[in-house]
Amino acid sequence: MLTLDDLRPLPKVALHDHLDGGLRPETVIDHCAANGHELPTTDPDALRQWFFDAADSGSLVRYLETFEHTVAAMQTPEQLERVAHEFVVDQAADGVVYAEARYAPRQHQRQGMSLETVVESVRDGLASGMAVASAAGHLIVAQQILTSMRHSEPSTDIAELALRYRDESVCGFDIAGAEDGFPPSRFAEAFGHLKRNNMFFTVHAGEAHGLPSIWEAVQVCGAARLGHGVRIVEDIESTVEGPLLGRLAAYVRDARIPLEISPSSNLQTGIASRMADHPVDLLHRLDFNVTVNCDNRLMSATTMSREFALLSDTFGWTIDDVELATVRAMRAAFLPHDQRERIVAELILPAYAAAR
Repeated sequence: MLTLDDLRPLPKVALHDHLDGGLRPETVIDHCAANGHELPTTDPDALRQWFFDAADSGSLVRYLETFEHTVAAMQTPEQLERVAHEFVVDQAADGVVYAEARYAPRQHQRQGMSLETVVESVRDGLASGMAVASAAGHLIVAQQILTSMRHSEPSTDIAELALRYRDESVCGFDIAGAEDGFPPSRFAEAFGHLKRNNMFFTVHAGEAHGLPSIWEAVQVCGAARLGHGVRIVEDIESTVEGPLLGRLAAYVRDARIPLEISPSSNLQTGIASRMADHPVDLLHRLDFNVTVNCDNRLMSATTMSREFALLSDTFGWTIDDVELATVRAMRAAFLPHDQRERIVAELILPAYAAAR
């Protein structure tokens, strides 16, 4: 079994990590005090526990309340820059060598920031975080994914914003939020605009809603990756001969579409009641393009190292499994091919070889 001490030094890749889901409790307290926003508690340890308990409660109302507090702490340029900076520093301390921070710019305009200022503040925070991490001997590349909220009125404004900043740390686009009742096809115009301009995008699908959502994300919208995608397991039948893939599951596997699976978070949103019943290991063994992620580090009280430790403890994942998921994640990154392969060849593979 791999321990946290075994895993922290190993290079890891975080593709699915929400900027508003990974704040330090101390930062939430500082920023909410400045913004006049009331919190359940102002004790950092108690607040950390409150976030986990609320997210783990099984109540959607309480789960969504957690983001009301973190978003309230991200309403000025300085606050966004600090949050983005700490995002990088914290990931680097956990051995992450590549990370994509996703967030919805429109949620950070309560005090009048322009969308451009929002993106530029995050850009600057990521850059300063990378510089600090590098000075401490931790090499990490961090980029941002801009998100539209799927329950909002469909438009192309955030997709256009992503295109404007594609050479300034923005690497892709996503839709997030309530999945059931808000299918990916509502944003078909935005996805079409991105495809015409050759920009990557991922789509939250198969987290809370099942196969129809995944099918639309892949076949209607053309998603390069699936945010979560775990409910593809609903198209896999258990037979006496072994697992039998349906047409959609086979397509997702055979097309090598990356699944941004977040084990701890998926338990909180209902994929299973315990880790032993999570489909991540089945999908991994069936050779789906499985990547492992945190989703919301604060709400799930987790890190990339902890997610892999849970998989090792529950399913017996070895260093080979962790390496495979990490290499697959790096090769699925919204980064130029030569840069992806350089990180694989120079950082990831040598470190895992040395750890054996």
